[in-house]
Amino acid sequence: MAGILAWFWNERFWLPHNVTWADLQSTEEAAFPQAEDLYLAFPLAFCIFMIRLLFERFIAKPCALGLKVQANGPQKAQPNAILEKVFTAITKHPDEKRLEGLSKQLDWDVRSIQRWFRQRRNQEKPSTLRKFCESMWRFTFYLYIFTYGVRFLKKAPWLWNTRQCWSGYPYQPLMPDLHYYYIVELSFYWSLMFSQFIDVKRKDFGVMFTHHIMAVTLLTFSYVTNLTRVGTLILCLHDAADIFLEAAKMANYCKCQKLSDLLFLTFAIVFIVSRLGIYPLWILNTTLFELYEALGNFPALWVFNVLLMVLQILHCFWSYLIIKTAYKAVSKGKVAKDARSDVESSSDEEETVPRSKALHSTIATNGTSGANGTNGYLTGGTCSEEH
Repeated sequence: MAGILAWFWNERFWLPHNVTWADLQSTEEAAFPQAEDLYLAFPLAFCIFMIRLLFERFIAKPCALGLKVQANGPQKAQPNAILEKVFTAITKHPDEKRLEGLSKQLDWDVRSIQRWFRQRRNQEKPSTLRKFCESMWRFTFYLYIFTYGVRFLKKAPWLWNTRQCWSGYPYQPLMPDLHYYYIVELSFYWSLMFSQFIDVKRKDFGVMFTHHIMAVTLLTFSYVTNLTRVGTLILCLHDAADIFLEAAKMANYCKCQKLSDLLFLTFAIVFIVSRLGIYPLWILNTTLFELYEALGNFPALWVFNVLLMVLQILHCFWSYLIIKTAYKAVSKGKVAKDARSDVESSSDEEETVPRSKALHSTIATNGTSGANGTNGYLTGGTCSEEH
């Protein structure tokens, strides 16, 4: 095992020329990031998850009920052992032949059986109350951590001059505020990776899970190699849009549609400007060119940049969904069910229900760091929610 670790953490791969791990060892004069610090993220991730449960139970839920958020889930299908067995063991979407067979077996008309399966599918979908509580937790965390990041970075010289990210490397002491910022963000993304399996399931589950893995990977390796200055810029940049996203979703669940539309438009502008403008021109520029000029070429540089480029591809994917939603709202006066809905499968109503003319969609995004990357889910609005 020691041999494998020594091979994995090869200095010639992870560090620039003439830099060794010994250069990054803490001394009495200055502290530097240490790999052991990352172990703190696991108990802290558990604490964050427990805080979330308490927050949703004792703060978010009372707020939701006070705002008249619907507490009940979709209408439940009437108990039927035969249909339940087909639903759980065979198919949730019976074809015409199976519907006709069930109709003869139960002496029900086909339309009634179709309605039963629709209600049964919707029955497994989360209530608006649960979605509101989840969004309120995310909104609160993003608002807190973004505010913390802005307060920290406004005193940092590399905020306005990205070349300062590489000045004096690797002898950049680890400030307590930076250490706290990094560990809390890393812990949050660890908690997201695990809670994603119990959260409201979305169609982009795989994309978001990949995003969280990338976020954790970038945070971990950038911390160990002391590339934390640029990391703080990425974290703060990605957290900005997510605040408006979760706020728009909460307004949507409260049926404050005009407010939801305004927040969504604000989110869309902030997201596109930050992810398609500032990120490539500010972040990628310094990691692709200024980093190379300052420290030269080394293998890990390309690993980091490939991950950051993949993150940019996710930004383009989510931006496409946002623009698509906005275009439909403006050109058609209504929003169809979006590609990134709040739930895994959309409701199948028998009749087409007219949609509101307002923008009914919001996006969440985790990201890098959001990983955050973005932390994003395009969700249907009030009329686009499951009927």
